[in-house]
Amino acid sequence: MPHALILQHTDLKQCDLSILDQLPLGKPTECRHSLRFPVAADFTLPQSVADKLAQQQIDFAVLPDLAFADLGLIVSDMDSTLITIECVDEIAAGVGLKNQVAEITERSMRGELDFEQSLRQRVALLAGLNENVLQQVYDQVLQLSPGAEFLLAKCHAHNVPFMLVSGGFTFFTERLQQQLGFAYQYANILDIQNGKLTGNLLGGIIDAQAKARLLRQHAEQLGIPMERTLAMGDGANDIPMIEAAGFGIAYRAKPKTQSHADACINFGGLERIRYWFR
Repeated sequence: MPHALILQHTDLKQCDLSILDQLPLGKPTECRHSLRFPVAADFTLPQSVADKLAQQQIDFAVLPDLAFADLGLIVSDMDSTLITIECVDEIAAGVGLKNQVAEITERSMRGELDFEQSLRQRVALLAGLNENVLQQVYDQVLQLSPGAEFLLAKCHAHNVPFMLVSGGFTFFTERLQQQLGFAYQYANILDIQNGKLTGNLLGGIIDAQAKARLLRQHAEQLGIPMERTLAMGDGANDIPMIEAAGFGIAYRAKPKTQSHADACINFGGLERIRYWFR
């Protein structure tokens, strides 16, 4: 399959791209803040060039030259990917424990803690909290990441199924599915009794391996080869699905996650997922 070097920036005309003159690139095509240069399948971007592009806040990648409509499935993490917050941290604010819980969350995202153990530890701290706090977080704190609605609109327009898989909670994934109209959602279930969180979770845990398993399961059910799947996320528990997908995208991600991705979005929003492709 042909490959392309793709550059994305809000104003590429103001960027210094002279460093590309030394590279064996084909004639570029331009589309909405992106440039696509045909390259050989074995093309590697020199580190010196990558550094120069990053210094100008250009997101770049070398990827198979595929049309967006040819993707068969996009799978996304929720917290700090499709949305800007970590829901468990914001829930914890309701019991005055946001900083304590956020520290555990950060270490888990960096891959320093076992995900399931850290999740259960954080949820246990929420015991006794009124369930109304969940709706308050959804209504007053939760925000979609830049470009999220644009990306979902393009998925609908090109009939690309979208799946949200989260180590967070179904309270939020279900409402986002209703709001945005995507096909599938999976997350962890908070145990709520008599209107209060018990500090426990119900059922199995959606962890890193579960995310990768759900990706493969749905690709098989849809009859889609893995080469036509895309997975995106920001934390360590997204790495297995990022590695399993045909296209693994790290969005505003931890360094460990970036090192496992095919492309990184460090400067733009989720609209850049669309323009990694024709």
